[in-house]
Amino acid sequence: MPLAKPSPIETSRLQVRQVREDDLSALLGINGDPEVTKFLPYPTWNSLTDGQAWFKRMQIIQEGGAALQFVVIDKHTGQAVGTCLLFRHDEGSARAELGYVLARACWGRGYMHEALGALVASAFTTMGLRRLEAEVDPRNAASGRLLQRLGFVREGLLRERWVDKGEAHDVEAYGLLQREWSGSTEGVPR
Repeated sequence: MPLAKPSPIETSRLQVRQVREDDLSALLGINGDPEVTKFLPYPTWNSLTDGQAWFKRMQIIQEGGAALQFVVIDKHTGQAVGTCLLFRHDEGSARAELGYVLARACWGRGYMHEALGALVASAFTTMGLRRLEAEVDPRNAASGRLLQRLGFVREGLLRERWVDKGEAHDVEAYGLLQREWSGSTEGVPR
């Protein structure tokens, strides 16, 4: 059974909803920033064509039930400030991997903590997942701290796991079990 598509998730400042093609121009400003994509295992977008190719790939993966791609919207401005996704869904193990990216202008404001907190709550309740995983480049200390604040545990180092921009990089593996989760349900549809 594929990942269950939740209703848009609302928090005090954000809406987390499935990405649409009309989000791509705003996402180009995020994924086109080399500082934002510096530690991510995909190339920086150079044009809207890159975004359209990404969107088509995500549609195919979502149709197969192995992923859900979300956009994070600032409710005050109505602008996209980032994305997050659940992917590599394994139905038999009730687990998925978590990924995310945030516009540089929004770093340090708690937006991704708020968005991911609500997405994790939805994953563990309405989507019925048992385990979430994330991989982070160790040079991206802020991302590791974010996951730990959400309750994820650093489970180890995967040596030369990602090949990115022509270079092999280690990643830190993080995991969070539903039974260890703090239980905050902000943003979970009722």
